Amino acid sequence: MQTQRSAGVGLGLALLSAATFGTSGTFARSLIEAGWSAEAAVAARVGIAALILAVPTVLALRGRWHVLRANLSSIGVFGLLAVAGAQVGFFNAVRYLPIGVALLLEYLGIILVVFWMWARHGQRPRALTLAGSAAAMLGLFFVLDLTGDGGFDPVGVLWGLGAAVGLAAYFVLSARVDERLPSVAMASSGMAIGAVVLLALGAVGALPLRATFGDVTFAGERMSWLVPIVGLSLVAAVISYVSGIGAARILGARLSSFVGLTEVLFAVGIAWLFLGELPVPVQLLGGALIIGGVVLVRIDELRPAPAPAGDVAAVEQRVLVG
Repeated sequence: MQTQRSAGVGLGLALLSAATFGTSGTFARSLIEAGWSAEAAVAARVGIAALILAVPTVLALRGRWHVLRANLSSIGVFGLLAVAGAQVGFFNAVRYLPIGVALLLEYLGIILVVFWMWARHGQRPRALTLAGSAAAMLGLFFVLDLTGDGGFDPVGVLWGLGAAVGLAAYFVLSARVDERLPSVAMASSGMAIGAVVLLALGAVGALPLRATFGDVTFAGERMSWLVPIVGLSLVAAVISYVSGIGAARILGARLSSFVGLTEVLFAVGIAWLFLGELPVPVQLLGGALIIGGVVLVRIDELRPAPAPAGDVAAVEQRVLVG
């Protein structure tokens, strides 16, 4: 019963993370249409979020600063790959590829998690996980509704695959970090590192950092630029990262990564609600496939792992002796 309750909490956190991550596109669009570069919006998002989380991080680490010091290397990799790397890769990919193609390449990170757990930890995916992988990726293709025939620039493909590595790193590192390190500390420290990296890349001219500070149009209304900034930093960063790390710790990297696919569904729904972008039937079909894939993976996670041959023989021997 306790295990089922924990799994339910983990699933709820994963869905909350996916839903709040899914708001980022709607918030960012108002800034970008007002003259912001996408990279500047990302830097503001993670930088402000890191500052917001600084106080609860200090409170959570009272008497446990040694835990933070012991995990600095993991946090550094998280900030570089899962925060800065994923977003730098994606935004560079869209310079060369259609946005839908770049996003599809990034979400190949979901599949990378399965094969990483197989190659690194010997967790060979079973038939249901493989079926769930296929269904989820097919569903993602339909949800993205890739009807264009844009060219595949090899440079853009490499950047997109770099974003996929960053996304896989987010799920894997969230699940493997020291359990003594509070989720809020992991999120805050990782985003601080990510913000510093993005600002440094902007300072040397590797990324364009451009911002304006007038009114913007959001959900059809004129309002201060601070509204989408608060949404990006508080909703799409603070809540999403903290809940996502907590979900990965409970569910594990593989399952939390598949639940994370629902971010696309939430993003479509939020865009429909605020921007009037109505999903087409093929996207609804894709949503059903994604949910079906998540269910298959969840069922497979709940199945007991087969005992090694040596263990089976030992059990049989004990039965014979008894």
